[in-house]
Amino acid sequence: MPAPRPAQLRGGCADRLTHMTPEICPNCGAEVPPRAKACPECGSDEQTGWSEKAATDHLDLPDEEFDYDEFVKREFGPKKSRPFPKGLLWLIVAVALLLAFILPLILRR
Repeated sequence: MPAPRPAQLRGGCADRLTHMTPEICPNCGAEVPPRAKACPECGSDEQTGWSEKAATDHLDLPDEEFDYDEFVKREFGPKKSRPFPKGLLWLIVAVALLLAFILPLILRR
């Protein structure tokens, strides 16, 4: 007797053979429980084709046309110039400290 074809299997076995849940999600790599409808980590499922979109839908990522430079200008305003360069400030502090230690030695003599 020949082996039964999937359509002849009883109890919906044919449906389970064609729609098996993967053990490991091909999208995010998480372990998928047996008979799960979707990946518990990223939400990928058979309807989304275990797609990348299902993994990133909940992340609230910006759209493709998002302009980062415009966002920075809107959030932080235009670039402001520094009122005093940091390098010059450190030079003045270093000279002041040297004078504070050397000047008392010179005045003692």
